Order: sequence, then structure tokens, then C-alpha cells
Amino acid sequence: MKIKFLIIGLLGFISATAFAQKGQLSDAQDNYASFDAIKSAKNLDSKAAQNLADAKTAIDKASTNEKTATLPQTYALKGAIYGALAMRDSVPATAEPKISTALDNIKKAKTADTKGEYKKLIDDGNLYVAIYYQGIGVKQYQAKKYEQAYQSFDNWVQATGDTTALYYSSLAATNAGNTNPKFYQNAIAADNKLLATNYSANVKVYGFLATLYMQVKDTTNALKTINAAVTKYPTNASLRETQVRLALQAGKEKDLTGSFDAAIANDPKNKNLVYYAALTYSRMADSQEDDASKAKDDATKAAGVKAAEDNYAKAADYYKKSLAIDPDYFEGNLNLGYVLMRPAIDIYNQARALPSNATQKQYDDLRLKADAQFEVAYPYLQKAVDLNPKSVDALSNLRNYYRGKYDPAHAADNKAKGDDLKKQIDALSSK
Repeated sequence: MKIKFLIIGLLGFISATAFAQKGQLSDAQDNYASFDAIKSAKNLDSKAAQNLADAKTAIDKASTNEKTATLPQTYALKGAIYGALAMRDSVPATAEPKISTALDNIKKAKTADTKGEYKKLIDDGNLYVAIYYQGIGVKQYQAKKYEQAYQSFDNWVQATGDTTALYYSSLAATNAGNTNPKFYQNAIAADNKLLATNYSANVKVYGFLATLYMQVKDTTNALKTINAAVTKYPTNASLRETQVRLALQAGKEKDLTGSFDAAIANDPKNKNLVYYAALTYSRMADSQEDDASKAKDDATKAAGVKAAEDNYAKAADYYKKSLAIDPDYFEGNLNLGYVLMRPAIDIYNQARALPSNATQKQYDDLRLKADAQFEVAYPYLQKAVDLNPKSVDALSNLRNYYRGKYDPAHAADNKAKGDDLKKQIDALSSK
């Protein structure tokens, strides 16, 4: 009989121990549930903190007991509890070990919870981890610690797959890439993932991604991306502007000429878009003029010159439209002055290249014709210098005006002005 009682007593002891082991897990669950219910109520914050502390005490005991240590519920609860502890910890040195513990247990919970019984706890843990990394990532970004910020935002992405997290990670990686170019690829990867979603800011993302491709000299993908963006958002002026800018950088301006008027019609007050249209025609004209100068037969040369003149005229029209929007637009004034002065310089050079048997009248006629064209350009040349007196380009253009002027009565004065501009140019260049 004594033996029988001993066995019954032993069984009773074992049952009580097992109950105690399960009780720690139950305590952790109950205290976490209490914390979860009141965590957002500011007036109950101290109670929530106590619930969380009690939940930690219980889950630590449950996770060291061989009977409960490897249960899916234990992993899930520990992940959620430690994630919440890290989220509420403002000191990185003490928060990081908690985050590490949370991540380790969330990972184990995902593997162990084959039936999905503890999905909410796992999701809670991931949410707390995300909030933690979002908070420190923003602080790192504001402190211009972009590489660290990228890593924090990427951890946020890994926790939730949140599109805002992807967007933040792209911004951080882009800024990090300015000093460490390998991060550009991280930004490109993040942007491509965003474009595969319905993220609300994908219009911006298209522009960012196309520009990033240009940054890494991937012209093909840059143009492919921005062209796809314009097709998807045909009325978006910012994308149109980016399309023109990238095409100019890539030397693909000929592909764009048919789209300018439609783009400008969508945003008629966008001076930059009008300016890019002008710049496109100006660059085409430069190229045609260069080809004409190398032509071996007169017919090809004449055709090239005519094509260049036509495109310079189109460029001038667009530059004028940009100044109609903003008369103080520096780039518009600078480039319009240049485009209008080019024919004057050509005529001036024709006069200087006249054969020795040419008459004085022939020379004077050409110089007067050039002078008239110089005067057409002058207001814009001078305005560009007024707007930016430190611009070497603007000063050089104005100096060429004074050098080309045919005004015998004021020749000395014009030479003095040209010499003064040369001194300003040399001073700026030396710096």
C-alpha cells in the first residue's frame, strides 16, 4: 500500500509541475493580452508597462522550461513581447538586444506554427519590429546617416513588406549612393518593387527610378522606365519634363520632337518644359551645323545649314515662350541670346573671309547685316548677365557681342567693354 501511495503521490507531483509549466505560458499570454488591449491608452500607460513586464517575466520562464520552450505559442509570444519591449525602449543600446530576441523568435514561430494558430502574435511582433526600425531610421535619416537609415528601413521592409517602408528605403539608399555608389542598386531594387504594387506615390517613383538608371549609366533602362511612365500617366508634366531631360542626356533628342506640343499643352505654365523643348531643337541644330561643316559637297552642306537654321529658329520660338512665362528665367535669356547671336557670328565670319578682291561695299553690307542681328540678341545677352553676373557663359556671350559690333564711331568704347568682360571672365575662371 505504501508503494501505491508513493506512486500516486509522484504522479500528482508531476501533474502539478506540468500545470505550473503551462501556467507560465498562460500568464505570459494573459499579461500580453492585457497589454495589447490598453497599449494605446495614454492614461493607462503605466498599467500597460506593468502588464508587459509581467508578460516578459512569464515568457522568459516558459522559454527556459523544456516542456514549453519549443512550443509555437512560446516563440510567437516571446517575439511579440520582446518586439513591444524594444518598440517602447528609447535607448538603442538596450533596445537592440530585445529586437534581436524578437526577430529570432518570430522566425522560429513562423516555422513552428504550421497551422497558423498564432498568426496574430507573429503579426504583432513584426509590427512592433517595424515601428522600432521606422523610428530609428527616421532619426538616422534626419542626421544624414543614410547608410544606417537604409538598413533600418530595409529591416522595416523585411518585417512587414510595407510600401511606405520600401519608399523610405529607396530615399535613404539614393542619398547613401551619393557617397557610396553601391547603394544606388539598393534604391533601384526598392523602386522596382514599388512599381510592382499600387503604391500611391508611384508617379514619383517612376521619375526617381529613371534618374537612378541614368546615374549608373544604364541609359536603356532609364529611357524604358520614363517612356513607360509617360505612357501610363500621359498628362503628368513632371514625367514629361524628366523624359525630355533624360533624352537630352542620352543624346536621343530626335525621338522627342513630336511630343513637345502635347506635353506643353498639359502644363502650359511649365517654363522648364518649354525650355527643354527649345534646348532639344538647339542641340539638333548644333549637330546639323557641325555635320554641314564636314560635308564634302555643296548640296549636302547647304541642306545641313538650312536644317540647322530651321531648328535654331524653332529653338528661339520656344525660348521666347519660356520667357513669356518668366521674363527673369536665366537659362531662357542665356540660351535665347546665344541662339539669336549665332547667325550674326556666321555673317561676321563671312565678312572676314571675303576674298581680297571683294569690294568695301560687300564687306560693309555683311557687317551691317551681322550688326543688325547682334542687336536682336543684345537684350537677352545683357539680361542674362544682369541676372547672373558670375556666369562665365553669360559674360562670354556678351563679350562676343561687343567684339562683333560694327560701330566705327564707338569702336573704342565697345573694345573697352569687351576687355572689361574678359577680365571678369578670367577672374572667375581662375577661381
